[in-house]
Amino acid sequence: MSKTFSRRKFFNIVGISTALLAVRSLTSKIFSKSLSTPPPENPQQVKSPAKPSTNIADALKVPRSTISMPGLFPGKVVNVTNSKSVNGNIPSETEAYKMIAKAMSELTGESSLKKAWQMFVKPGEKIGLKVNPVAGRELATSHAVVKSVVKQLLSAGIKKEDIVIWDRRGPDLADCGFNNENYPGIRIAGTEVKDEKGSFYDGEGKLYGERNIDKDWYYFADVEENYDSETLPYMINTGKYSYYSKIVTKDVDKIINIPILKNAGASITNAMKNLAFGAISNTSRLHASLWHETCAEVCAFAPIRDKVVLNICDGLRGCFNGGPAANPQFICNYNLLLVSSDPVALDRIAYEIIADKRIAEGLQKNKSPQAYSFLKNASDLNLGVSEIEKISVRTITMG
Repeated sequence: MSKTFSRRKFFNIVGISTALLAVRSLTSKIFSKSLSTPPPENPQQVKSPAKPSTNIADALKVPRSTISMPGLFPGKVVNVTNSKSVNGNIPSETEAYKMIAKAMSELTGESSLKKAWQMFVKPGEKIGLKVNPVAGRELATSHAVVKSVVKQLLSAGIKKEDIVIWDRRGPDLADCGFNNENYPGIRIAGTEVKDEKGSFYDGEGKLYGERNIDKDWYYFADVEENYDSETLPYMINTGKYSYYSKIVTKDVDKIINIPILKNAGASITNAMKNLAFGAISNTSRLHASLWHETCAEVCAFAPIRDKVVLNICDGLRGCFNGGPAANPQFICNYNLLLVSSDPVALDRIAYEIIADKRIAEGLQKNKSPQAYSFLKNASDLNLGVSEIEKISVRTITMG
């Protein structure tokens, strides 16, 4: 296949029997396997190879804080649905605001929206909003949700200059309208960035992204991949180390995670994936052999574990097949938001929603625990609740 295809428009799903179901992205700048390697439909037919070793033990040595994952409300998820939340293909900011406000009240038990938010964030703290623009404008985290979150943070006493909207790839943020025109006074930050001429390199041939990674914090995995000159800018470094972005290690005190309700093959790409693969460099090497481990283990390190206080899954619009790309025929209006301090529990409920949709559409016959084994990994690391019977879901219907 030619690399001239956009990674947002073309995804090749392969290996639905005895090989892993892989989502491959083809582009002039991004290599294959750049987004996800979801699990097979019939995992019992696949012989699992030995997993490469990682430095997860280092993460477990760092003492947890009082707000470490799964946060203030482990195992509790609020599901707010609203048939008015999308007008045609356009999410409604008015309805999104009301949905988030209702969810915050239900999650915290606070009637005051300001007090509800101040259970998670305080004036003077630097707050990072982790969005997901990887699928382009068709299926990025909606401005309706992000602008509603910003407005409610401001009402809770957070200053504009203390808010950062961020993701791994700066160009993706710009392409999706995350800019100072839409968010005046708010910093927009990417780990992988270009200059005004569109180059990832400075005049001395050094990657700008090198300046944005913190080599004191890293995820080691005994696997590596060689990158060509077009791919490397998006990976920042080669080798067996994935370094955390300075956005999470130095720039913010708290993180609000705002993923999108999307599938990744028979699995999902939601709260845990948005954090794990969005916060570190050199990720391509991790998709094929350590997708489930990476989704859980990267979040177990303090810069993520101790800073992510709230997860708001944007399910106003999402997809149920072809994800994490934005294939128009598989995009649908779920008309819902999932809100939780527990990203594992939230992802477990997100999986149920997407799996039910895929079964209804005839894309798969049954639900498979292998599809969400990363959640079991995360639960084993005390990051949240993965057992469906232990999760409390409060469903609210609006509109």
